[in-house]
Amino acid sequence: MNVRPLKSYLLVGAGLTSVGLLAYKPNRNKLLTLTKKIKNKMIPLKYRNTNLPLEKAGNPDPQDIEDNNMVSEGAMYSVKYYNKKMQ
Repeated sequence: MNVRPLKSYLLVGAGLTSVGLLAYKPNRNKLLTLTKKIKNKMIPLKYRNTNLPLEKAGNPDPQDIEDNNMVSEGAMYSVKYYNKKMQ
């Protein structure tokens, strides 16, 4: 008895069933939330980026001298590089 066509038919049937179920938007949303939950459980906590320093993003403090120096040095590097390339 040849088992190979049976496996092909089962695979095609499973594929068509999954396409049919995912064509309905609420089922698709349920699947997306389920995969996000599974992914969050599988990724260890130490690799998640939950504590980003967003309080300084886009709003630099003018009194923070060290941060301002770092930004100005970075800006000067690109300007010097551009000037060197142009000459």
